[in-house]
Amino acid sequence: MSKPLICLCLTASTVEKDLALIEKYRKYIDLVELRVDLLEDDERLNIRDFPARAGLPCILTIRRTVDGGKFSEGEASRSMLFARALAFASEDSAKNFAYVDFEEDFHISSLQDAAMAYGTKIIRSFHDMKNPVENISEKLRSMHGSRFEIPKIAFMPHSLKDVTNLYREMQDFKHSDQIVCAMGAVGLPTRILAERFNSYLSYTSPADLDLSLSDIGHTDPKTLEEIYHFHEINSDTQLFGITGWPLKYTSSPKIHNERFLHTKQNAVYIPFRSEKASEAFEFANELGINGFSVTIPHKEDIIKNLFSVDKKVEEIGACNTVINENGLWIGYNTDCTGFTKALLKFTGLKNLKKTRVAIIGAGGAAKAIAYAVKKLGGKACIFNRTIAKARTLGKQYGFDYAPLGAESIITLKKYNDLIIQTTSKGMGSTELSNPENDPLWFYDFAGTEMIYDIVYEPEVTPIMARAEKAGCKVHNGYTMLQYQGEEQYRLFKTVKQ
Repeated sequence: MSKPLICLCLTASTVEKDLALIEKYRKYIDLVELRVDLLEDDERLNIRDFPARAGLPCILTIRRTVDGGKFSEGEASRSMLFARALAFASEDSAKNFAYVDFEEDFHISSLQDAAMAYGTKIIRSFHDMKNPVENISEKLRSMHGSRFEIPKIAFMPHSLKDVTNLYREMQDFKHSDQIVCAMGAVGLPTRILAERFNSYLSYTSPADLDLSLSDIGHTDPKTLEEIYHFHEINSDTQLFGITGWPLKYTSSPKIHNERFLHTKQNAVYIPFRSEKASEAFEFANELGINGFSVTIPHKEDIIKNLFSVDKKVEEIGACNTVINENGLWIGYNTDCTGFTKALLKFTGLKNLKKTRVAIIGAGGAAKAIAYAVKKLGGKACIFNRTIAKARTLGKQYGFDYAPLGAESIITLKKYNDLIIQTTSKGMGSTELSNPENDPLWFYDFAGTEMIYDIVYEPEVTPIMARAEKAGCKVHNGYTMLQYQGEEQYRLFKTVKQ
């Protein structure tokens, strides 16, 4: 199989807008897919000369609604559009569509003959927009036809387990051309690692268009190339990553992949979303992932899947980094080190011996932070909605504990020199503070508090915005991410290729 290509799916409503998208992303892409079904009705009549104007190999696609597209006028009208686009083929093949996408059940002899007569390859596609495909390898073998046809299977996985299964079944197709992808956020690894999934190409879409295909898992070509260095991935590339759920926001791939590029290490760091920690390990074992970061909600549950852990994980009870050492998974905690460095830089303090600290939350991140606060000599109180969890963590370090609510305002004011927000509240939220995005919505800041929120997306969270307006000194979790990432990279470097 040839090296995978980056294909830009053109999702604009006019030909001119699609051509503008090509210019915007030209340096990142190898070919484009003209989605005729997304064009305005009048624009659909102006597609014959599109390949000549694009200056890149083009896939002609008129996707039906049943397959996730927008074309609903019936097969007769669609056939006429295909014929119009393929007619009057030029002797210069660059002026013709290089590929045409016909569904598995769409067989019009005249169209197929016209395509093959002028060297237009047929992508024979099968889509399941709701479910995974059973017996993928068997399905692919049945779809492999002449050398002019490239079979394509795209499906919606229900879990990371379905992506793992796709990888496993694709290992028998190293020497043939086919296109495979698992859609949705869970399927992102199939797009980044098209080379490992033996896929002919990886579909991308524009980052800033209303009709982008982000809902089915497309990323934009700039991200695929500049963050993940798609064209550089090969059979020798070491794999690292991050798992969690829902894992909607993470800057870890950017941080680690920049470091790999700077050190000229042939490695890539990818997100793989998993609702179950056990499925993350299954995926990592199958793909040969060397190590990965662990985030919400798996930092505690992940431990039972490990062969052994370092002293910090043992003491803290939470793990954010696992390394594959000779086939055995070993757990580490770099959160506490990253937090300590970031916190001291933010506060300008050498320790917390004279600081009363409120720790908001009692999950895996809070455990590492409580450990660090204790080591720094701080006196703290754990505030959590589930008081039992607050009590357990508080007693572990000799800290006070209290429910997270308006009934604890007086206690909170006793520990408000430094407030550390460790929950996921506010992640991805650009709205004003409310009970859904601000864990301290009931508390009025005096302006003397220091607020450290471990969330870093957005840069200013709702609780930070409210505290800053009151005059508080605030900081987000990005420097913690950077510092703990440095510790992770030291661990990643120990893995032998």
